[in-house]
Amino acid sequence: MGKRTVDLVLASLALVVTAPVLLMAMLWVRLDSPGPVLFRQERVGQHGRLFRIHKLRTMGIADAQSPGPAITGHGDHRITAAGRWLRRYRIDELPQLIDVLRGDMSLVGPRPEVPRFVALYPPELRACVLAVRPGITDPASLEFIDEARLLEGSADPERTYVETILPRKVQRQAEYVRRANLATDLSVLVRTLRVLLAR
Repeated sequence: MGKRTVDLVLASLALVVTAPVLLMAMLWVRLDSPGPVLFRQERVGQHGRLFRIHKLRTMGIADAQSPGPAITGHGDHRITAAGRWLRRYRIDELPQLIDVLRGDMSLVGPRPEVPRFVALYPPELRACVLAVRPGITDPASLEFIDEARLLEGSADPERTYVETILPRKVQRQAEYVRRANLATDLSVLVRTLRVLLAR
């Protein structure tokens, strides 16, 4: 069974199973603050192709549309009450299951970044990371599952992210791509579920 087939089967099942949670979360976002339920943002996908990623909106609409920092720490004032809870349990990521079905993403793969951060990747690692579909989860995401808390005490979260976290992430993503197979992907999915359930 190929990776794309596994993505389609598991993403479809996940959408069915999580539909009640997703619908309640969408209602909460709608009631918590004015604005659209979904947040769309341009990211860099496979072979450098741009696509729009989907998330549940976790910031106030004025903050989400402002040209402020792209990196948010745990205590970022722009995050709504609902958004803080949705981010903690990664429920804001559930709409990306639709991105998987559309073929823009995979369940497991390097997390897609915005173009200005991808431009900072070392050229040799950039080609490797962008050779596959980006994913909802990957080993780098698990390693930095509490990234927002790591950035909380920084006077400049974006600079800390670019200088400290991003290089490590890209390195881990390239390591994943070089050895990825169905068994490693299933292992990452199981580890991701364990981490989220432990929360």
